[in-house]
Amino acid sequence: MTLPFRSMLRPSLLCLQIVLVFAVNAAKAGPGPVIQTEKNKLSYQVVTDGLNHPWSLAFLPNGDMLVTERHGQLRLVKNNGELHPQPISGLPPIRQHGQGGLLDLALHPDFENNRWVYFSYAEAGRGGVGTAVARGKLEGHTLEGVEVIFRLTPKSGTRQHFGSRLLFDRQGMLYITLGDRGDRARAQRLDDHAGSLIRIHDDGRIPRDNPFVDRADAKPEIYSYGHRNMQGAALHPQTGKIWTHEHGPQGGDEINIPQPGVNHGWPVITYGVNYGIGTKIGEGTHKPGMAQPIYYWVPSIAPSGMAFYIGDRFPDWKGDLFVGSLKFRQLVRLQLEGDRITHEERLLTDEFGRIRDVRQGPDGLIYLLTDDADGELIRLLPVDGG
Repeated sequence: MTLPFRSMLRPSLLCLQIVLVFAVNAAKAGPGPVIQTEKNKLSYQVVTDGLNHPWSLAFLPNGDMLVTERHGQLRLVKNNGELHPQPISGLPPIRQHGQGGLLDLALHPDFENNRWVYFSYAEAGRGGVGTAVARGKLEGHTLEGVEVIFRLTPKSGTRQHFGSRLLFDRQGMLYITLGDRGDRARAQRLDDHAGSLIRIHDDGRIPRDNPFVDRADAKPEIYSYGHRNMQGAALHPQTGKIWTHEHGPQGGDEINIPQPGVNHGWPVITYGVNYGIGTKIGEGTHKPGMAQPIYYWVPSIAPSGMAFYIGDRFPDWKGDLFVGSLKFRQLVRLQLEGDRITHEERLLTDEFGRIRDVRQGPDGLIYLLTDDADGELIRLLPVDGG
């Protein structure tokens, strides 16, 4: 019996489909081109894609990863790169409002025992929307016992400058970076959380040694103020100091080492100018009693995400600081001598798109998140060593 020609083709077509699927997956999982940098040759691998404007990344002890999506979903990426089809449940109502939504993510320093996951997000309420921070215990694929431990007040209807990075120091204190919410004057007000760096205990209690805790005219959670919009925070691996960076206006992105009670100047002093027209903002670049940044960019790079590299896979980069650039779609490497930045290298320009977050993984590799409707989680790979 002779089979119809179409039936004879079916096995071949099936094999071809299988080959194509494997080819696509191999292209997605395989290394990219070799890129020469000043100190290293590197390649990269797309761990997973299909993320909706991912904002932050955290590594679980078993090698899995948590990723926030700005529109309000918390996703699980398995250590093999598989994106779990269902978001993690249990989150509170999240308002996607302009630049706001589900934002940063941090694990408690004792996560392996207490399972606390911390996240910042835009919360609607009286007066509009504001940054809030909550925590919940990760049990299976659910956050349980979610509780809000901080709320920015007052809320407003503006759509920009929510901050907000989360960082634990060596004493277990939680730092929250905030923006001025698009209202410049708020950053100079101590009775307003906007434009400040917040310091609280892991359960939301206010530390007794915060700089303004005894002032009736100040928010006691404030650690430093005069910030525009901080979207990077990292702990220096040797000194344990908190380093932050913030967006300037047209120019004037800054890196700072905030100290308790210090005024960082925005909008009284800045290295930026008014958008479009280029006119001066405030009183110039310096004023007594207001701190200078340790580093700044003119023109702006629109920094987001920041990490010190302390791994062994890229030994020539050990101790360097890495910052994502949204505007120039690149990764910035900064060399340090103590608290001074002595050299800058621009990497991966237009290789991936807008880089939203930068993290070092437990495997010693550098991981990036791209800010896109089809965002990617990418890891950088050493070539010829490491």
